[in-house]
Amino acid sequence: MYDFVVVGAGPAGSRFARRAAVAGHDVLALERGGVGTPLACSGHVSTDVWEYTDGARDDLLQNEVRGARFHLGGPDSDAHRFHRDETISNVIDRVGLDRHLADLARDAGADLREGHTVTAVDERRDRVVITARGPDGVERFETRMVAGCDGPRSRVRGEVGLGEPGELLHGVLGFDHDPLATDGGRVVDATGGDRPDTGSGARAGDSGDFVDVHLTVPSFFAWRIPRGEAGVEYGLAAPPGADVGDRFDRLAAAYDVTLDRRCSGAIPIEPPDSVVSRRTFLIGDAAAQTKPFTGGGILYGMTAADHAASEIDPTEPATLSAYERAWRADLRREIALGAWVRRAYDLPEPVQHVGMRAADGEIGVHMDRPSTLFSSLSGASSPIRSSSIAVDGPSPPAIPRRLRVPSHRRHGRRPRPASSPT
Repeated sequence: MYDFVVVGAGPAGSRFARRAAVAGHDVLALERGGVGTPLACSGHVSTDVWEYTDGARDDLLQNEVRGARFHLGGPDSDAHRFHRDETISNVIDRVGLDRHLADLARDAGADLREGHTVTAVDERRDRVVITARGPDGVERFETRMVAGCDGPRSRVRGEVGLGEPGELLHGVLGFDHDPLATDGGRVVDATGGDRPDTGSGARAGDSGDFVDVHLTVPSFFAWRIPRGEAGVEYGLAAPPGADVGDRFDRLAAAYDVTLDRRCSGAIPIEPPDSVVSRRTFLIGDAAAQTKPFTGGGILYGMTAADHAASEIDPTEPATLSAYERAWRADLRREIALGAWVRRAYDLPEPVQHVGMRAADGEIGVHMDRPSTLFSSLSGASSPIRSSSIAVDGPSPPAIPRRLRVPSHRRHGRRPRPASSPT
């Protein structure tokens, strides 16, 4: 019997598998397809990602970013620039990140198997039975506990009766791997400004250090991310039914680009009331441990994976409540503040202009910690503190009920099982 079966070998799953294996546990990780494919996530991350990658920066880094241009219209609309005089985020090889983290898990002793689709999760009194379809047919595995790291439409979550994320956005990505120097009638330089098109021809990639954000879609945004020699990424996300495909086509047309690869996926927003059951726990997108204002979840998922590895003892199901408390204590404030920031995307355009003009310029904001936005705005006359995570300004919004630790977890009472044990 395994100590843990990890379903899904994305960043959260591989991080947990590695940490659990290092701790001496017997770990099996099952990935539905090949690690890192199909791609359904952007590779724009904070520099904190290197704390998890053990010297892989040279292999994974594609570009360094030091600011963003916010638009209330298309590429030619006026932009509000938010920036630093140093690198604030990185663009990475997203598939390469998944494969690197999976290799680290294998090196630590985890048995990671690709091409295994989990079809059933049967929680029993003293174990969990996993049924999976693999290259050799249907297989069954017994384990003390299951880590559901299988994405926004988690099969594990549904099998054990845990709640759904509050919202699923529809995201679309497209890539121009050989962009011209002219981009939507402009040439973007490395300072984040625009300069006249001199007809200089093509270049193999875009090393500009500003991303473009367009608040032109319902309840979210569209984006353009320069990826260095890897080209340029375009994308947008919106609630289902918002004509995401048509809006994406219009974005590409506005930039006058032909995209040679596209992919799409769901983006979970707002964690369910609980992410643990009797012998199962969720991490990453399966738990909607994401930033509501960007949809990103790589760092939040790996942060939660570390909490799971530190708190959960596979022989003691009661320790699942410690994981629930730990990850919420760490991330719930940032998730709540991120949801508040996202509300600004739907404000009337004149109000958005006023707010952006007030914050335009150099600002110290950590892309994974929206609390730093409030620190920066409330202390504009003070030196920028990029590491601050304290909210020194106006009182933040109340933490949504779904982000609080459920009362049965706080007081040690176990909920009624989602299904009767066999």
